[in-house]
Amino acid sequence: MYKRLVFCGLCFVNYIMCEKIQDKITNPRVCVIGAGVAGLSSARYLKEEGINFTVLECTRYVGGTWRYDPRVGTDENGLPLHTSMYKHLRTNLPKPTMELNGYRLPDDTPSYPSWERYYKYLKDIAEHFDLEKHIKFLHLVVSVKRIDNVWKVKHKHVITGEEFNEDYDYVLIGTGHHSKPNRPVIKGEEKFKGTIIHSHDYRTPEPYAHRRVLIIGAGPSGMEISLVVAEVASRLVHSHHSPAKFDATFFPSVYVKRPDVQELNETGVVFVDGSFEEVDDVILCTGYEYDYPFLDSSSGLTFSTISVVPLYKYMVNIHEPSMVFMGLVVRACLVVAIDAQARYATALIKGNFTLPSKEEMMADWQSHVDNLLAKGRSLKDIHILADKEDAYYEDLTRESGIARVPPVLFKIRDMDMKAKIKNLFTYRNYVYTVLDNETFTRRLQDESTTSNNTVM
Repeated sequence: MYKRLVFCGLCFVNYIMCEKIQDKITNPRVCVIGAGVAGLSSARYLKEEGINFTVLECTRYVGGTWRYDPRVGTDENGLPLHTSMYKHLRTNLPKPTMELNGYRLPDDTPSYPSWERYYKYLKDIAEHFDLEKHIKFLHLVVSVKRIDNVWKVKHKHVITGEEFNEDYDYVLIGTGHHSKPNRPVIKGEEKFKGTIIHSHDYRTPEPYAHRRVLIIGAGPSGMEISLVVAEVASRLVHSHHSPAKFDATFFPSVYVKRPDVQELNETGVVFVDGSFEEVDDVILCTGYEYDYPFLDSSSGLTFSTISVVPLYKYMVNIHEPSMVFMGLVVRACLVVAIDAQARYATALIKGNFTLPSKEEMMADWQSHVDNLLAKGRSLKDIHILADKEDAYYEDLTRESGIARVPPVLFKIRDMDMKAKIKNLFTYRNYVYTVLDNETFTRRLQDESTTSNNTVM
């Protein structure tokens, strides 16, 4: 048995006032926070619909986390570096699933492009759609408060310190959730004489040449960094409890898997099974926290390091539906999902459809929570799409009328995941070609013709 999760207090304070958001606002003014994939996608569609909007971006660049910066810690203006990009990164999803709707990557782009290629693509989008004139660069959002049925947005120029206060009818938050490291404290780490960093600060493998390296975590960055560092390390110890059955046959001889860490001592690490490894360095690939320091209780939301709740359709603030979060979904074609969400949000602002009542949205969200709890899971999984991804796109289209995300993209992601499980070293050797909305071909990149591996 489990207890039904019910949010009270802030969740119901403004119940009646929130219902009024269903009334169409004439000439709405929209604030978009962040100029990464989510911000650029939102700006593109808002501009196409002639909606009045401003993008606030705290750096002098577009592209968000896709821009590589060799520095760690803070930037030239003393702000925390948001990018977690490392030098040798290539996308872990194939090209068709990395494209924004109607704007293709160049034909000569590799099947799994490097960050350089993809970052150029994002800059090209900003130029092609003439978006930069709508972006206020070097403007840090300090606070977003709901007062008198408008969003009071305070932001400041990070160099001059000048502050600005503006009112907006809608706020689209596109800052993502891959900037603030989830940094667990390991028992005994103060005794350890080696180095400990989070993957957020990992840039190149060279510092780990001929060293014994412990990597904790088996998410995308944990697996990728493990394989790259294993090429130069004398020993790569990988601690994780991922249920994924990766085929270890192809792993290098220096690679060894270990269970969860129990504690560190001066020279190494003790694992929960009692085994011990001497290590020189530790890289924590332990993910990121949901972090929105500019929001307060007036948003009506409940924030934790693992979730933002309650959200309708993984993005709409149920208590204040004029606030929309972009790109919080996990285990999905993130770029495709962000693009669909941006089109949904634009249709909402344009008045092309009306959201369900607050009561109906809460019931929908509560049903999602109940299903998680019934399966023994927790709110840390509340943003996961996984096998529900294609149905999610169908729901967005049914409700808002936006063009349907082709089911073929989810099918490609599914096959790509199977290829990763089979062989992490070769999955990027495949080229995926979309034939139509339902089917695609897959071939090895050195083959001159497509194979018979056509998926319906």
